[in-house]
Order: sequence, then structure tokens, then C-alpha cells
Amino acid sequence: MKKVYEIREPVSKEMDLFEEKFSKLMLSSVPLLNRITHYIIKRKGKQMRPMLILLCSKLLNSGKVNEKVYRGASVVELIHTATLIHDDVVDESNKRRGFFSINAIWKNKIAVLVGDFLLSKGMLLCIDNKDYDILDVISDSVKQMSEGELLQIEKAKKLDINEKIYFEIITKKTASLISSCCKIAAISVGATSKDINNIAKLGLNIGIAFQIKDDLFDYGKKRIGKPRGIDIKQKKMTLPLIYAMNNVDRNKKKWLVNSIKNSKKNGALINQIINLVKDAGGLDYAIKTMNKYHNKALDQLHLFDDSIYRDSLKKMINYVIQRNY
Repeated sequence: MKKVYEIREPVSKEMDLFEEKFSKLMLSSVPLLNRITHYIIKRKGKQMRPMLILLCSKLLNSGKVNEKVYRGASVVELIHTATLIHDDVVDESNKRRGFFSINAIWKNKIAVLVGDFLLSKGMLLCIDNKDYDILDVISDSVKQMSEGELLQIEKAKKLDINEKIYFEIITKKTASLISSCCKIAAISVGATSKDINNIAKLGLNIGIAFQIKDDLFDYGKKRIGKPRGIDIKQKKMTLPLIYAMNNVDRNKKKWLVNSIKNSKKNGALINQIINLVKDAGGLDYAIKTMNKYHNKALDQLHLFDDSIYRDSLKKMINYVIQRNY
């Protein structure tokens, strides 16, 4: 966590204020809902998305933020939290960041309703404050995330995904929200259309590198909050696996397809799949591709003036590919 604190340092006071505002925003007149949102807040993650919004805002606005920036950060965090809760229901996951998920404690029906509550909170925050530009950006992002998830589910049935479709999926389901963070930051401080466009591209490259790093965790040995091989069990065609399938002979490819279909409750088979992917160069290829998008993000960042905020964003971009969880 030391790296995260270093990244956070230039916006430390603003993050404290954000957390205070966000906690108040989560309050409801329903006691059950308050217990659940309290549980969510107490087990919050690294909050990289609101941190990204605050850093980008300060980068583009001479170190200053305004109330619209805080609202933008709150909207993104509400939407992101809602999607995580819904994802856990869809994936039948009982753990999130090492703690019990909402659906594991309060069951699926309540988890779905809590996710819906958070989504509506985010939308209403925009409408109540006439932040229609932020609403436009975040609504498009939610649409893209939904499309990406559905496309991934569809392709998991046939295991016929290629690299082009893979990048379409991760751009929609992961990178679109991170790009929206950067765009919302720029819009909130009245940045030029050129800066809005450049910083949105920065977020897109960060998001793609971030997702490929997540793919690589499926092949690691460390316990990182999600079990090793979980993507394989769920038949998610990640970049290392796609590369392996396209670069082994016909017999090995046939074995891979059949093994993935039968891997859900077979730990030994998952280990065999992981070893084949490694031997086929899948991990090396994914790392090389991740580094390409990492470098694209750094190049995009250097279009902006040097400052402590740019330095911190550089640390964040490096952290995306160096993190252990």
C-alpha cells in the first residue's frame, strides 16, 4: 500500500474530503440499506478512480478542484461500486477483496437492489446538480460496460474469441470507465476540448494495461483477492489464453478447448492449462502487450505540463502494471 499512499499524497486532503462527502451521500432512510452501505464503505478498496479524477483535475486546473469535481468522483465511485456488486451476483462470487461479498451475506435479491440503489444515486446526483455533461459521459460508460460483459458471456459459450474481440471487450468493460474518470475530471474544471480528448485517451490506455495485468493474475501463484484460475473456470478468454490457442498445434488447441469446458471443478486440469499457456508464450505475449499500452499512457501523459500531479499520475500508471493485487 506504500505506493498507493505516494500516489495519493498530492490529493490527500481532497481524498479525505471526498470520503466524507461520499459517506454522507450513501445515507438512506432505510436501516438495512445503511447497514449494507456502512459495510461497503468500511471495506473500500484503494479508491484509484476518485484519486485519478482528483489528480487529473489538479493537473488541468493549476492545482485547484471544485465541487463539481467531487460530484464527478462520487458518481464514478457509486457506479463502480454498483457494478462490482452486480458482478459478484453474476459470477456467484462469495468474496470481494478478501471479505464476504454483499450477495454472500444478504443474498442475491438484496445485492441486486443495493446495486440498483447506488446506480440511481449516481444518476440523481448528476440530475439534481444539472451536471448533464457528466451524466452523458457516465451513462455512455455504463452502456459500454454492459455491452462488454454481455459480449464476454456470449463468447464464453463457444470459446471462439479472437484478439480483436478481446480488445473490444476490455475496452468496453474496463477501460471505458477509467477513460470516463479522466474525461469527467477535465469537464469538471472546464478544460479545452483538446485536453479533454487527450486525457480521455490517457485513461483508455491505462484501462487496457490495467485489465491485461488483471488477466495475468489468473496465472500467478499469490493469493490476491481472487482465486488463481478463476477466469479459466468461468471460461473467460483472456489475452494469454487467446495467444496460446492461436499458437499451438491443432491437437493442443482441441485439448485446450475441451479442458476449459471441463475445468470448473478440476484444480489439476486448471494447472495443466496454465502450464500449457505459459509454455506457448501466452504470458510473455500478454506482458509485452501490457507494456505497450503502459508506454502509450506515459506518452499521452507527457502532453501535459510538468507538475507534482503529473508525477503522481506517472506513479499511478507504473503502479497499474507493477501491483501485486
